[in-house]
Amino acid sequence: MKLIIPMAGRGTRVRPHSHVTPKPLLPVCGTSMVERIVDTFSKVLPRPITDGVFVLGPDFGQDVRDALTDICDRHDARANFAVQDVALGTAHAVGCAGDQLEGEGIVVFADTLFFMEPGINLSDSDVVAWVKHVDDPSRFGVAVREGDRIVALVEKPQELISTEALIGIYYVKDLAILREAIQYLFDNEITGVGDEYQLTDAFDRLLKSNHVFRTATVTEWLDCGTIEALAETTKFIIRHENKPVPEGSLKDAVVHSPVYIGENVLIEGGEIGPDTSIESGARISDSTIKGGVIFSDATIKNANLNDSMVGRDASVTNFEGMLNVGDHSEVSGTR
Repeated sequence: MKLIIPMAGRGTRVRPHSHVTPKPLLPVCGTSMVERIVDTFSKVLPRPITDGVFVLGPDFGQDVRDALTDICDRHDARANFAVQDVALGTAHAVGCAGDQLEGEGIVVFADTLFFMEPGINLSDSDVVAWVKHVDDPSRFGVAVREGDRIVALVEKPQELISTEALIGIYYVKDLAILREAIQYLFDNEITGVGDEYQLTDAFDRLLKSNHVFRTATVTEWLDCGTIEALAETTKFIIRHENKPVPEGSLKDAVVHSPVYIGENVLIEGGEIGPDTSIESGARISDSTIKGGVIFSDATIKNANLNDSMVGRDASVTNFEGMLNVGDHSEVSGTR
């Protein structure tokens, strides 16, 4: 079983935190988005993951490949890499996986997090598309069903034909047929919304060739595409996992649960929480932090922060209010 994960985008809507780190590798309560995706499928699929296939941007460095290889190693899978030189749509992103599109696999876009129940039935379908009910389907691709079978896939419908939004997760029994369908789009310059090659068009071609499509559902679908969405998703994960505070993290400090506090964090004085995530290695002294995310190895002194995001290795001193500052930055206020 392969996981095909397109992640070539630079995550412009979560800048400045994606300037250095690709969005799928940003941590959410100690675990990167992409590893959370691999974790989920490791738990719910009927067969083990053998390969992770990551479609990267052309400027992604060896550190990104090393991080993804480590994730695969932890899940007893092989790491494979492809490059999407230019962004020409979702079908183009998947098509860049090339010869890796063979055998059975899951195609999943690393833009969201999700929860699903184990025991997924993959045995009687050529394609399984994961969906979630939404009140306004006009912003999404949707699956149109008759009984338990999908009969049409429509990108961003302007009429109410279905409320089952496609969430960017697909099981494909034979990835080679998907590769052929994508190549057909390329050869015939068939583009869709945004004048780009759309994966829903490739799947629609398979659907019209009488391949069996069914749906599966998720229990939660969490957006990570913007700063605001990432903050809300982090808050949800903090409450859902409710992990204990590591011993030795606090010195004369007060914590209002729930919070996430990573390894090797030191908090001296002040108050933390609720709904606050502090990643590994951060140092915080004489500060109050309510909500938000403090990324790894950040330093905060004499500050009062509300719903803020402080980047990796950033330094904040004498600041009060809401703040969004990127990696390796320094902010000094007059508090």
